[in-house]
Amino acid sequence: MKIFITGISTDVGKTITSAIVVEALEADYWKPIQAGDLDNSDSHKIQARISNSKTKIFENSYKLNTPASPHFAAEIDGISIDLKNIQEPKTENHLVIEGAGGIFVPLNEKDTIADLIQEDYKIIVVSRHYLGSINHTLLTIEAIQNRGFKVDGIIFSGSENKSTESLILNKTGIKCIGRIDEEPYFDQNVIKEYADLFRENLLKM
Repeated sequence: MKIFITGISTDVGKTITSAIVVEALEADYWKPIQAGDLDNSDSHKIQARISNSKTKIFENSYKLNTPASPHFAAEIDGISIDLKNIQEPKTENHLVIEGAGGIFVPLNEKDTIADLIQEDYKIIVVSRHYLGSINHTLLTIEAIQNRGFKVDGIIFSGSENKSTESLILNKTGIKCIGRIDEEPYFDQNVIKEYADLFRENLLKM
C-alpha cells in the first residue's frame, strides 16, 4: 500500500501524521521535496519519532535551502523542479509519501503537489481546526476528487471541534482514520500509542 499524506494548509500536522502512519504500518517513508530545515528535515523528524526497525527512509528528490514554497525555494537555489527527477523509490514494503504544504503548492510554473499523486496511491487529508479550516478542507477534498482521485481518509489534528469535524465527515462521506490531540510533545512512545489506535483503520483503507 502506498499512502500519500497531504494537508489543508501548512503546519497542520502532516509530519506527525506521517510518523504515526509509518509506525502503525512499519512502512517506508519518502518526502519528495524538502524546502528548508535541511539539518532537521521532516525525514529526520520521522526517524527520531518512530521505534520500529523495519522502516527505511528514502532520500528527498529535491533538498532546497529556503523554507518557502518549493517553486520559490528552487529559484533561490538556482534550479527548477522537474517532475521527471522525482522518481518514487522502489520497495516491497508499504510506502508513506508526504507532500509539502497544501495540494496546490507550486513546484514550478506549471506543476503543483497534486501532480505528485499517482493512481495507485491511497490519499489521507490532514485537517486542523482554525477559522476557515472547513472551507480549506472541503476545497482540498474537492480538488483531489476533481482530478479523478479518491480521498481514502481524514485525520484531524489539534484541539477537538466536534461540530466542525462532524460537518466535514457528513458532507464528504469520507472515513475518519482518527484524531491527534494537542499533545505536550510527540516522542516515540506517544507516536506508538497513536499508531496502535490508528492501525486497524489504516489497514482497512
